[in-house]
Amino acid sequence: MSEEYVVRLKDLKKTFDGKDFVLNGVDLEIPKGSLTVLIGFSGTGKSVLLKHMLGLLKPTSGLAEVLGQDLSKISSDDMISFRQKFGVLFQNAALFDDMTTIENVCFPIREHRRDLKNAQIIRLAETRLKLVGLDVKDYGKLPSQLSGGMRKRVGLARAIALDPELLLYDEPTTGLDPIMTEMVDNLILSTHKHREGLTSIIVTHDLYAAFRLGDYVAMLNQGKILLFGTPNDFMKSENELIRKFVNKGVKKGESTSDN
Repeated sequence: MSEEYVVRLKDLKKTFDGKDFVLNGVDLEIPKGSLTVLIGFSGTGKSVLLKHMLGLLKPTSGLAEVLGQDLSKISSDDMISFRQKFGVLFQNAALFDDMTTIENVCFPIREHRRDLKNAQIIRLAETRLKLVGLDVKDYGKLPSQLSGGMRKRVGLARAIALDPELLLYDEPTTGLDPIMTEMVDNLILSTHKHREGLTSIIVTHDLYAAFRLGDYVAMLNQGKILLFGTPNDFMKSENELIRKFVNKGVKKGESTSDN
């Protein structure tokens, strides 16, 4: 793999029933250190594509290479240690309900850093919670006692606990109000900018955020990448489908700024 790319997908195909292909020849190269946003209509396979990048699904055919590793050739044991290089923020933050804020962030550190003592683990978790702007008074709270935005912060702190090289977000602002959505978007952007060498990939339906946050945008349609480029490349595209997406995102941004 070229050191320039963190993710390389080549003619990636995936079918679950042997007939209909959710992914039908995806070609995508994501540059190291970039913030890339994956967009597309609902049901186009964005989450399926993300699961291939995480090694949770194996391709029916084609190549899925992440951080220089062909994921279809990694053993289950090696995959566990390999995933230390990933951080993931799921749609609902996926926190453990019976663990406090600090315990949730400590969890992956305890699992993967057996060399650290308890006090070191707690200190590391505290630094991550501080980075995402969570108040100390919330460290002992359970997820049910936190607001939606605070749970996202805890989820992000846990995602960066092990200093990942690759950070993936699955619909990070779904279900949040506009103010909370902007807060999470800004948090994603500041996290990316302040962690040198970090590559971030966001799967989202929020087109305004896609064009505001992304260094690059990849549009998935009918199982393939319709366009991969900068937000400006999308703005200049004459493809009718891409123009509809761009106009929807731009109009939302304009209406938001008018409020």
